[in-house]
Amino acid sequence: MLTLEYLAELLAKNRAAAKARVREFSIGGRRFQLNSRPAIMGVINLSPDSWYRESVCLTSQSAVRRAKVLQAQGAEIIDVGAESTLAHAKRVNKKWQNSKLLPVIKELRASGLLVSVETYQPAVTRACLEAGANILNLTAAEGTSEFFRMVADHDAAVIICYVQGRNVREVSDFHFSADPIGLMHDYFGRQIKLANRNGVERIFLDPGLGFYYRNLQDSAKRVRHQMKIFLNTFRLRTLGFPICHALPHAFEYFGEEVRCAEPFFAVLAALGKTDLFRTHEVARVKAVLETMGTF
Repeated sequence: MLTLEYLAELLAKNRAAAKARVREFSIGGRRFQLNSRPAIMGVINLSPDSWYRESVCLTSQSAVRRAKVLQAQGAEIIDVGAESTLAHAKRVNKKWQNSKLLPVIKELRASGLLVSVETYQPAVTRACLEAGANILNLTAAEGTSEFFRMVADHDAAVIICYVQGRNVREVSDFHFSADPIGLMHDYFGRQIKLANRNGVERIFLDPGLGFYYRNLQDSAKRVRHQMKIFLNTFRLRTLGFPICHALPHAFEYFGEEVRCAEPFFAVLAALGKTDLFRTHEVARVKAVLETMGTF
């Protein structure tokens, strides 16, 4: 059971880190004042394999309609992807991904929406940035210099995901040989230096809590891991850059009320000082954050 005593001890051990502030910047002409107000990123999945059915859009027209609804509900960024991260989902080639992504990106940008694209493929990244994507949601861990150069060349921002593997589709077991936050801190530190050397200054850091590691298939173990990372997020903010979290589902516990899972995790993420909330449930998460903000 999560207790007040646990939270008090966590803060006592890391009081200096809790005061860390992160870099603020503009994307596509829009200023993000993340030290005082977190932001929300809505999700659109163009892959039929994606399990969160409310987010799946199989045509460009339905994707654009959903994006405008998400914006009206409070999303400041729309994240689009054309390949599911589910462990057994179909691998999708770059040609198919681009055929789905590019029309949506162009239409959303023409409508003035900020667009993030989730991918680990260089060819998809290049095409999407050329089409106007504002942010690369990078789910690769190898060859990142190439991705960073493309981001810099297109004056974009990047979300650097923590991946133990070549990319999100090539992970096995999550290694718990040390404090996970310490492992993430070291990884992000290296990637930030690499991004900076390649001209990238606008960076979000994502601990990758939604990725499908083999030894985190046990629901209790996975949810405990996710909860601990959410509450310890503020320790990563000492790197000086804002933290993005993809809110998980925990459907084994929420069952028929699975759409309430992301708002629940949003509470823990907010307590951990998350800066950008990636969610399928924009309206519900926005309500949670606004209510917490009244305290």
